[in-house]
Amino acid sequence: MKNINIFIAVVLFSTVGYCQNGPRIEFEDADNTIDYGTTSKADNKVRSFEFKNTGNAPLLITRAESTLSSIVVTKPASAIMPGKKGKINIKYNNLTEGPIRKTITVESNAVNYPDGRVALRIKGEVL
Repeated sequence: MKNINIFIAVVLFSTVGYCQNGPRIEFEDADNTIDYGTTSKADNKVRSFEFKNTGNAPLLITRAESTLSSIVVTKPASAIMPGKKGKINIKYNNLTEGPIRKTITVESNAVNYPDGRVALRIKGEVL
């Protein structure tokens, strides 16, 4: 009986360890939010979400987009190797006055997010 318990424990630990292998995306901003603050209509500055591949395989950003046409999203064209950094550029075209509360969906082969999807947010106010 003792050998069976040891065998089961070894299999479980091996399975958990195996599942953790692969690319992992870690954003520098803990809450995945960029605050534009108070901005004007003329201010169309580009902001960046910086991240690092903390996994052990190349990270591929397959898609990064917003449902809003006034947000231009630029993703890395090539894979981010383990231990390297990358960035996703966001340009919000300030067309209307009011609060900014938008979400950008990023899809990748990262193993640390469900289905490889992560939501990035921008916030602020256009005067």
